[in-house]
Amino acid sequence: MAALALSALGAAPAWADRPAVLPDTLQQRIAPCLSCHARTDRDDAFFPRLAGKPAGYLYNQLINFQQGRRRYPLMTWMVAPLPDPYLHEIADYFANADLARPPAPVVTASPTERARGEQLVQRGDPALKVPACVACHGAALTGAQPAIPGLTGLPRDYINAQLGAWKNGDRHALAPDCMAEIARRLPLQDVTAISAYLAAQPVPQHGAVATPIHRPLPLACGSAPDQP
Repeated sequence: MAALALSALGAAPAWADRPAVLPDTLQQRIAPCLSCHARTDRDDAFFPRLAGKPAGYLYNQLINFQQGRRRYPLMTWMVAPLPDPYLHEIADYFANADLARPPAPVVTASPTERARGEQLVQRGDPALKVPACVACHGAALTGAQPAIPGLTGLPRDYINAQLGAWKNGDRHALAPDCMAEIARRLPLQDVTAISAYLAAQPVPQHGAVATPIHRPLPLACGSAPDQP
């Protein structure tokens, strides 16, 4: 018995030296993306939900990370070597995904703050030369094809962080960068009012992307041009 045991230990199984073979599917290849952006237990300032956003918008963000207009080392490292067709595949995957959404957090804001947020989102502020959010992001705030994202279902911290990044020059888009221009015109109290209002809005079923919106847009926007 001892001899047989030693013999068995000394004989490696036939498959031991073979490399693991994973299925060559898009789902397998973007597993690192899914581990952060497809979780059903979180949707926050660091790992926003991507499912259902327009493919054109998602592709633009991948390109922005790749070309340095958006800066987050992990994202830059992941997308830097990827060819353009693969970026489109990733964007199309998430655009067509319909994933469970975590419960929306309770948003705390004063009546004055909510009223100011509603004004800016629904009607804008001519004195600040800030157009209404609905003018570009759609009457239901669910975005517009091909590249304007929805604003419902975004955490308040994420909205604050992104408007702050545009305002401070840490986030950029294709020129002319309309969102950077708008963010620079907003005082900080208006940023928090907008985020309070948007984060409290219900998410339409499946977060369907709205089409169409009025053209031309209130501001020239390089990532959503009037003449694609």
